[in-house]
Amino acid sequence: MKEPKKSLGQNFLIDQNIIKKIIKQTNIKDENIVEIGPGYGGMTDHILRKKPKKLIIIEKDLEIFKFLKNKFKNQERMEIINNDVLKYDFTKLKNFKIISNLPYNISTKIIMKLIFYNKNIKNLICMIQKELAIKFDYRKEKINKYKFIIKICCEYTVLFDVSNKVFYPKPKVQSKVVEFKLKKNNIDQKKLFNFLNIIFGNKRKRLKNKIPHISSINKEILNKRVEELNFNELLEIYKFF
Repeated sequence: MKEPKKSLGQNFLIDQNIIKKIIKQTNIKDENIVEIGPGYGGMTDHILRKKPKKLIIIEKDLEIFKFLKNKFKNQERMEIINNDVLKYDFTKLKNFKIISNLPYNISTKIIMKLIFYNKNIKNLICMIQKELAIKFDYRKEKINKYKFIIKICCEYTVLFDVSNKVFYPKPKVQSKVVEFKLKKNNIDQKKLFNFLNIIFGNKRKRLKNKIPHISSINKEILNKRVEELNFNELLEIYKFF
């Protein structure tokens, strides 16, 4: 195992029990699976034992990609791709599940990309840092733009905690394994992000000063600042965009 690259957010999961626990969270047999950032294939080995219909693994690091090509050269139902997941075209896929120990430095970007591929991806089970798992949890108090996006696009569940001792190298942060079940509704991304930019920009402003053109919303809501709103109140405003 070569020295992990900080630039790629590499923290290799080395605890077999945690790996088994992650892949037990969803059925793998006869399913189409994508694994993002497999490292040296520790979790990949366990996924293959569960007999997926097809397995695609996406690895950005060229040296590790070459290692994986050699390690899994006899696996017929497997495709190994050397690419940046943020550049990979997920529209080519159909009915896939994603399992990943995501690189922490870009996990938000990856999740914000994947949750809009609801025609291609069924669900996403991934390990992310604890702070991010909490930031996404729309069941917790105080709304933020991420909670709103996640709830519009997914059913989100925090599955279990993971200690930083199960990685090499050991990260400074604790982790959680979470699941995003993608909803099949049609989402207008342009409308959604325009809404979020207006509503969450300049948080001290009251809503009536941000959206003066929308007067048909309850005055009590319009008098609030964005952080004082609950999800249903935000959804009510979103309908007018």
